[in-house]
Amino acid sequence: MASNQEKNRQRIRQLVRKPGNEKCADCGAAEPEWASYTLGVFVCQSCSGLHRNISQISKVKSVLLDPWRNTEVEFMDSTGNNAARDKYEKIIPAFYYRPTHADCAILREQWIRAKYERKEFMCVENQEPYTAGYREGFLWKRGRDNEQYLSRKFILSEREGALKYFNKHDGREPKAIMKISTVNATFQPTKIGTSHGLQITYLKDNSTRNIFVYHSDGKEMVDWFNAIRAARFHYLQVAFPGAPLTELVPKLTRNYIKEGYMEKTGPKHTEGFKKRWFTMDERRLMYFKEPLDAYARGEVFIGSKENSYTVLPGLPASVQGNHWPFGITIVTPDRKFLFACETQEDQENWIAAFQTVINQPMLPQDYAVEAYFKHKP
Repeated sequence: MASNQEKNRQRIRQLVRKPGNEKCADCGAAEPEWASYTLGVFVCQSCSGLHRNISQISKVKSVLLDPWRNTEVEFMDSTGNNAARDKYEKIIPAFYYRPTHADCAILREQWIRAKYERKEFMCVENQEPYTAGYREGFLWKRGRDNEQYLSRKFILSEREGALKYFNKHDGREPKAIMKISTVNATFQPTKIGTSHGLQITYLKDNSTRNIFVYHSDGKEMVDWFNAIRAARFHYLQVAFPGAPLTELVPKLTRNYIKEGYMEKTGPKHTEGFKKRWFTMDERRLMYFKEPLDAYARGEVFIGSKENSYTVLPGLPASVQGNHWPFGITIVTPDRKFLFACETQEDQENWIAAFQTVINQPMLPQDYAVEAYFKHKP
């Protein structure tokens, strides 16, 4: 009996090494050590925990530690990640966000539920909540001044090219109209303090505005996220006719390049350094008094090295007033911006983020943004 058990264990370990099985079926993490023996897929430890939430469909076992029956091994052998993908990921819209192991739990859990529980990618009719081009519903929105979350009606209309929200449930006038052309959505569970927290940003008079929303139902929140991506996708297809998917899909929504606290001083470098929350979004470095502020206190444009933008460790010798010891100087064609970080690791990470942006050549639309920053009133 023990030898049969050992044989099964060896076989299951060999199966994990087969092409397709060597990465998690759901998030792509390398060397999965768990398997769903009812779905026939190999998954990482993190996704195995999410599979346990759909235990009526998926039963998981450890590849290394659990005993395996002959029938279970045969099933894993006859299925595997590639075959399961062909079945459960047959029709995925181009705009639908496929999470990786680096993404937050809500995105990964709803992806797993969408695939195996709701079978959304086996049948187009099951995708209606985010492909319809119109969506309305209530989300909890953080108040700009009182910081309380209040229920607000949101309407996304592809035809109008806007996402709107209303303060009064019967209100006819929207409190804000966010153009699809500038809207971005990113899950921010840690920052917002709820696992379903979504940050929506848009440009108003060329300045960034933030709103923070959530819904208690994870599916509802991820459907909103993908509906925004769908609307952006169709907008970009019209704006850039003939552009390949590989160019359009990365533009649908974006996570921030980096966020965190630094200290900053004013343009004359004589003011004391103040602690601010910074967000690096494409070429906009924004700073806020608090992470959940609706409006940035200021924005700095970060251009490319070809256009005389550089980042240097440290601060000019004459500068004083910083409490944090690890300085950063950003040199632009017009002036120097001075920042200070609390730790050397923070300093290195911020410099690496700035360097990534500075190393990328500027696109035509970047020049338009740069010009706006230069002539800002």
